[in-house]
Amino acid sequence: MRRSRWGRKIGRLAAAAVSATVVAAAAAEPSLTVIAGGRTAIYTAAGLLTLPTATTVTIPVDAVYATSVSFRAVPIAILLAGTAPDSEVRFLSGERVVSTQPAAPLLAQGAGALAYLAVESADAPWPPLKATGPATAGPFHLVWVKADKSMMTPALWPMQITRIEEVQPLAKRYPMILPASSVSPNHPIRAGFTAFQKHCMSCHTLNGGGDSTIGPDLNIPYNATEYLRPEALRRLIRDPQSLRRWPGSKMPGFDTKTLPDREMAELLAYLRHMADRKVAPPVAK
Repeated sequence: MRRSRWGRKIGRLAAAAVSATVVAAAAAEPSLTVIAGGRTAIYTAAGLLTLPTATTVTIPVDAVYATSVSFRAVPIAILLAGTAPDSEVRFLSGERVVSTQPAAPLLAQGAGALAYLAVESADAPWPPLKATGPATAGPFHLVWVKADKSMMTPALWPMQITRIEEVQPLAKRYPMILPASSVSPNHPIRAGFTAFQKHCMSCHTLNGGGDSTIGPDLNIPYNATEYLRPEALRRLIRDPQSLRRWPGSKMPGFDTKTLPDREMAELLAYLRHMADRKVAPPVAK
């Protein structure tokens, strides 16, 4: 009897240990929170890959890996069902905002560029981003099928995503980044504002407005056009390390495929315009 009772007790302890291991493994599995279309959903990587819409996509040149990569992925439009086309979608890695994009292109399902959420599975890990460490672009990475050259900015290909949120457009949330209302709709400054949102706001604020503070504010206390000659500022944007060498810098270079010369000129026109539209920074307490 004593041996039997001990046997049953050991069996219960073993079962509890197995159960705890399973729970711990489930808790460790990467998850994605999506807040969009008036609802909140939490997905695991394994759960996403069981969706009927899961498929394999091959990206000829991934903006993060800079080479051809095949991923298991789901159309992001499925996850964003109910999202207003005139809203924006914010991607976060932990607590850090890594990208804010217009919703309409992400929801598109026509013949043009299509957005997919690539999902890294435990049994098929992706290549490391650097030879010096194991970190990959996973567990979730936004990729584009049939992307054209203008879409190759890394800000449109956020990686290591843990959370996706539908939000109001940046211009509504941060009116301090808007050009003057007197600027005509077809003026280069307006086009430069669009370029600024596309290429710069994933890292910078302007007049204190923006979701990310990876880089410095581009207007206060001084606008970049006020302390750099135009050619030096162009060089900084094209290849930051060629102007000021800083091993810890995270700013990527924007080549002419990612940021054509005309778009560069429009961006600089917007920045010059905003130098005269400073918003006083908050007083430090």
